[in-house]
Amino acid sequence: MQVAWAEFTNAFRNIVRQYRRSLFGISAVAFGVVAMLLTAGFVEWIFWAAREGTIEEGLGHIHIMQPGYLANGQADPYKYLMEEKSVRVSGIEELTAVRTAAPRIGFAGLISRNETTLSFIGEGVSPQRERILSPSLQITEGQNLAQDENKGILLGRGLAENLGATVGDQVVLMATTPSGGFNAVEVNVRGLFGTVSKAYDESALRVPLPLAQQLLRVSGIHLSILVLDDTMRTSDTLKTLRSDFKDTGFEFVPWYDLADFYNKTVELLSKQVLVVEAIIAAVIVLSISNTMTMGVLERTSEIGTCLAIGRRRRQILRQFIYEGLTIGLIGGALGVLLGWMLATAISTIGIPMPPPPGMSDGYTGEIMLTSQLAVEAFLLALGTTLLASVYPAWRASRMEIVDALRHHH
Repeated sequence: MQVAWAEFTNAFRNIVRQYRRSLFGISAVAFGVVAMLLTAGFVEWIFWAAREGTIEEGLGHIHIMQPGYLANGQADPYKYLMEEKSVRVSGIEELTAVRTAAPRIGFAGLISRNETTLSFIGEGVSPQRERILSPSLQITEGQNLAQDENKGILLGRGLAENLGATVGDQVVLMATTPSGGFNAVEVNVRGLFGTVSKAYDESALRVPLPLAQQLLRVSGIHLSILVLDDTMRTSDTLKTLRSDFKDTGFEFVPWYDLADFYNKTVELLSKQVLVVEAIIAAVIVLSISNTMTMGVLERTSEIGTCLAIGRRRRQILRQFIYEGLTIGLIGGALGVLLGWMLATAISTIGIPMPPPPGMSDGYTGEIMLTSQLAVEAFLLALGTTLLASVYPAWRASRMEIVDALRHHH
């Protein structure tokens, strides 16, 4: 241990002695770490914002439904209705991680105002519980649904525009009942809402659950959506539900099995981050390898002298590897520190971003650094400098004593 520490100390002295060339290597490592942290930190923030935004716009954390609803519910929605009270009686809402269980029924039909009739996709919701489930829902005009106003509905702003409806207007909803008949109710437009998806806004509406059940002439619901106190507790809560409540006959589906767009985004951006990491690693390897190789050439006579006085070749090999590792340690630590400072400054200012394709609103991005990202960046610095040091160190240890000493003259 003492020998290794002595060799490491000697390597540090050599770096200080060759400070100009060492600074170039340290700068290359630090720049690579900063670039990786800022890139990966921005992508990490996108993952977090997309995840929480998707959940808070109404997806929730865990869906409770009848088995088969996901696969066949659109073809035969009335076959998969369940009683709302059955979810409450089972005691699922009593779990410590659960904030609320929001009932929901999905349906489709026609909406009419004056001479205009359009198709829509509707959701019957509990106004009170929906405020917990969908806190990010943007009410662009008017007011949200109210518990004491069953005739007041929300229209997507695109649907309202196509229909020519505004807040306060009366419209007629029409839908097919389980018996195959046709039912209609007259309602008031209480407000307009907007989401990140323009296509969804052009066809969506929300109504109080009792109104939806009245229109469809049913008494059940399709879903009970659980909202947890922390997204990170989803997997543990899911395991509890599937083991402790398997006798209820319900199917429990987590949010990440339903968020197809989010999953594809994570997959795509994760691959791009790997490409960035590979490029950064290549830059560091080439820079350090060049620095170490030039150092070996400049110190050829020194290496020959060390060999001549009895130092072993493996000691020479370790010396140059330690020098590379020291550059990696210093550059990695400096890069993490600078990356954290830059990430904090950039996040404070914000990164204005345009609306993504298919979405109507832009957003302000941030850099989200985690301890895992910092450790990965630091280990990347150490790993690449170690790899870059192997060949120059091997070359130094393979020198012939006579040729190395003659180089001085």
